Amino acid sequence: MRIRTYSALILLSMLLALPAQAATKQERRVADATDVLDQLLRIPEQSIPPSLLSRAYAIAVIPNVLKVGFGLGARRGKGVLVVRRDDNSWSNPAFVTMTGGSVGLQIGAQSTDIILVFKTRNGVEGIANGKLTLGADASIAAGPVGRHTGAATDIKFQAEVYSYSRSRGLFAGIALEGAGVTMDRKSNAAFYGSPSIKPEQIFASTGNAAPAVANTFVQILTAQTRRLPRQPGMGNGIASTNATPRKKARTYGIGDPDAPQADDAEYSQDF
Repeated sequence: MRIRTYSALILLSMLLALPAQAATKQERRVADATDVLDQLLRIPEQSIPPSLLSRAYAIAVIPNVLKVGFGLGARRGKGVLVVRRDDNSWSNPAFVTMTGGSVGLQIGAQSTDIILVFKTRNGVEGIANGKLTLGADASIAAGPVGRHTGAATDIKFQAEVYSYSRSRGLFAGIALEGAGVTMDRKSNAAFYGSPSIKPEQIFASTGNAAPAVANTFVQILTAQTRRLPRQPGMGNGIASTNATPRKKARTYGIGDPDAPQADDAEYSQDF
C-alpha cells in the first residue's frame, strides 16, 4: 500500500510538472531569438540595414532552423513574431513555425538563424489566419546587408518580406521561396497560460501579460530600432514610390477591422 501511495505521488508530481517543462521550452526559444537580435547590435556593418528596419511592420526571429537533405532538402524551425503597434512600440511575441523544402544536390545538415522582416500587414494576417507561403502569398527577397546599401541593391524595398540568415555570426540575405510560416498555437497557449489565446490578443496585450524573457526580447528589439525614424510607412500593400508623401505614416495592429487600406499608409520617405 505504501509503495502504491509513493508511486501515485510521483506520478502526480510528474503530471503537475508538465506545464512548467513546456513553458521552459518556449522561454528557451525566446532566449535564443533574443541572442540573434543582440548580434544585430554588435555587427551593424554586417546586419539588416536601418533603413529597412525603420519600415518594418513585423519581425520574425527563428533561431536554429535545421536544414537537412540528401538530394531533396527540408527546412524546419520554430521562433517568435512581433508587430509594430500604433505607438511605434513592439508587441509581445507570438510563436511561429517555419517549414519548407528545396530541390538540388544536397547532402548533410546545417542549422542557421532566420530573420524575416515584414513590410506590410498582409503577411502577418496570413500567418495569424492559417499559413503564409513565402513567394506565393507574399513576395519575398533576400535582404540587403549593411549600414549603407548601394544603388545595386533593391534600395526601394519593393518586396513584402525580406529574409536573412545568420551563420558564424554574420548576416546574409537568403532565398526562402516556398517556405511556409504558421502560428504555433500550442506554444502560445503554454507560454501565456491560455489555451484559447489568439494572435491578435497577444499583439494587443501589455508587457505584464508575458513572462520576463519576452520583455527582454522586446527591449533588445526596441534598442535596435529606437534611433530609427518613427514613421515606418507600413500598410496593407506596397506603396508606390511616385505617390505623394503623407504628413505622417501610420501602422495598424492586426485584428483592427477599421484599419485604413494601403493608400492610407504611403511611405513618408524615399531612398
